[in-house]
Amino acid sequence: MNSTSEERRRILKDLIKQLHAGAKPEEVKARFKDILRNVTPLEIAEIEQDLIREGIPREEIQRLCDVHLAVFREQLEGRRGEIPPENPINILMEEHRILLKNLENLTLHTENINRAEDPGFVSQDIEHMKHIVEDLVDAEKHYLREENALFPVLEKHGIEEPPKIMWMEHNELREKKKKLRRIIEDYRSMDFKDFKGEVNSLAKSINSLLTSHIFKENNILFPLAIRVIGREEWIDIRRDFDEIGYCCFTPRELTATRVIKEEAERPRAAAEGIIKFETGTLTYEEIEAILNTIPIDITFVDKDDTVRYFNKSKERIFLRTRSVLGRKVQQCHPQKSIHIVNRILDGFRRGERDVAEFWIQKGGRLIHIRYYAVRGRDGEYLGTLEVTQDITGIKRIEGEKRLLDWKD
Repeated sequence: MNSTSEERRRILKDLIKQLHAGAKPEEVKARFKDILRNVTPLEIAEIEQDLIREGIPREEIQRLCDVHLAVFREQLEGRRGEIPPENPINILMEEHRILLKNLENLTLHTENINRAEDPGFVSQDIEHMKHIVEDLVDAEKHYLREENALFPVLEKHGIEEPPKIMWMEHNELREKKKKLRRIIEDYRSMDFKDFKGEVNSLAKSINSLLTSHIFKENNILFPLAIRVIGREEWIDIRRDFDEIGYCCFTPRELTATRVIKEEAERPRAAAEGIIKFETGTLTYEEIEAILNTIPIDITFVDKDDTVRYFNKSKERIFLRTRSVLGRKVQQCHPQKSIHIVNRILDGFRRGERDVAEFWIQKGGRLIHIRYYAVRGRDGEYLGTLEVTQDITGIKRIEGEKRLLDWKD
């Protein structure tokens, strides 16, 4: 980085610090108009990363992102380049266009409901809102593709903080959309005035957050991705997109041509020979088939906290894509739970514990999650095995069913 670019970066960082201190965006724009003229998404991302490393909480950066955009918006909108139609980013941006249209319709029906004195006059608006909110909730696969296919690759290129901030906003949107869906579904049991107030508040909040979120991704995150991610990586990302799946509103013409999965790279010696264990022998193919057949999700994290392996059971409970391989396990968890993850791993590493277990409700199913310390022959810590199992059916088992009771 030459002295000119260092000075430019210092000035831009000072600009953002002034915004955090309460300076008005219009005053800042006027004062720094020359330096703002050629600002790039990469510069903004790198400066925000620097500020977080210097101690500004990520939540504070997220809270003031809209203030940053008030200053940078014009320059960013004018710098968005062309995106090849087959690129996964093109799919995400087309989904964004549809989501923004849904937000327009959501606002229209919300305004009609607010003007009404009786729910009978706006029954059609409420029905239309149900369909709109279902589409907004169905955007979950859009988020999952970003979180599990795009974000890990950006992190490998050193772009860490912008994806984390976007993930925080995904979680906010998830909660708000689910709450809006519950209210609309239960509107008959609510006082109409209370219903209008709740719908209006949530619709406005979702509109504001999602509109801002889409702008940041379209104009900062996606141009960054186009700049740093290579052609072969895009092929892998698109393959992961296809595996995760698409939203009900994703245009089919964008996803009709699927990436052909090449045969997985295999260590030739293992694939061609027999692997000898203390308790028997297996081929590479048999080992892989066994791991994918057992009805549990397995993920192995090595001693350096790096994700090294996951199995592909028929009905995985938690999504995994190959982009997660090589990623630090801390980057696979929400920010609010990382301190717990670190406590568990540190306890395993020091030999203070060997198991940690949890259970949660997910989609009406009871999910049992266990972490096991993996140790070598001499007790040295090799890593952690995460085992996840749907135990809903197991909990219902009573009495006995013996081998002789089995029938076709």
